[in-house]
Amino acid sequence: MPAARGGPLSGIRIVEFAGIGPGPFCGMMLADHGAEVIRIDRASGDRGGSMPITNADVLARGRKSIALNLKTAEGVALARKLCASADGIIEGFRPGVMERLGLGPEELLSDNPKLVYGRMTGWGQTGPYAPYAGHDINYIALAGALAHYGRSGDKPTPPINMVGDFGGGGMMLAFGMVSALLNVARGGEGQVIDCAMTDGTAILMAMIHGMKNMGVWSEDLGANMLDTGAHFYDTYETADGKFVSIGSIEPQFYAELRRVAGLADDADFDAQHDRAKWGVLKDKLTALFRSKTRAEWDALMEHTDICYAPVLTMSEAAGHPHNVARGTFFDGAGGKQPAPAPRYSHTATDTPAPAPMPGDHSDEILETLGIDAAERAALREAGTVA
Repeated sequence: MPAARGGPLSGIRIVEFAGIGPGPFCGMMLADHGAEVIRIDRASGDRGGSMPITNADVLARGRKSIALNLKTAEGVALARKLCASADGIIEGFRPGVMERLGLGPEELLSDNPKLVYGRMTGWGQTGPYAPYAGHDINYIALAGALAHYGRSGDKPTPPINMVGDFGGGGMMLAFGMVSALLNVARGGEGQVIDCAMTDGTAILMAMIHGMKNMGVWSEDLGANMLDTGAHFYDTYETADGKFVSIGSIEPQFYAELRRVAGLADDADFDAQHDRAKWGVLKDKLTALFRSKTRAEWDALMEHTDICYAPVLTMSEAAGHPHNVARGTFFDGAGGKQPAPAPRYSHTATDTPAPAPMPGDHSDEILETLGIDAAERAALREAGTVA
């Protein structure tokens, strides 16, 4: 059966109040999978933050944009009307900002009782930290995750902003939005989603908490199997200054590593899980991997059960044969960007359109709300819409 185009969220309308980071990532995920996502930009064209507005902004792809002046009663009234036509909204302001604008849950859910009202913050809507500023590094620190990213003897190192902003934030909100939308589709009422990056980061650590509770995870940095403590789960530099990754945890994969690397007869490697020997074994593997280039190790270890992969930059990853075969990246505005994921057998996703500039779709969106050309012209003249 041929795939239906558009994605499984086709027919869902989401209104996104423009922001930076995790909120737009949530909007991108919903748009990638077929939702119509309408971003309310500032009529001034400024969105705050240090990132410029550009068609090459991957997080902003696949949207429509209407530019409103929310400092006016008319702009707020238009935003309310738009939200009344939507299935869900996304906002990422500090607690209380939407309420002060007159666009809080009380107003919008009274207009549209089926609305899913998604709120994205770092600390959450409640709690002692809630009113204050923060960034990914702070949220994952408080959630008990950052203390466990790094090598023994070194300081904790944030994994860019993958864990707080995107894994514990935007992805968690996208999951919450889809869950709440499903509930509405099955006869439930609209509701508010309080998505805090601290909460989301904490739940991402669930397996590690379980290992700690079972006594198999140390809180010492870089002392465990998965945090660079083990010789068989780490990255190694090659002769040409590049890196490879090894994840040979299971005994059959570890045996394959030893066979291919010429270590089968080295008795030191027999006691895989003897932590007292991990340092010595890591030194041996460090010397071994520096004896060949990354390409030479690829030739030996790719397409085996060692659990091996070269450590690729973004540019290299886009050209790797596996990623090319799967279409993991595509040519978008500004260069390569990741394709929508995951994949569906029937409701296939479309290639995302480039990010819009503020107000690119103002007339189109206002027309869907029943606002005629003369009214639209008057709103532009008044500076309510841009």
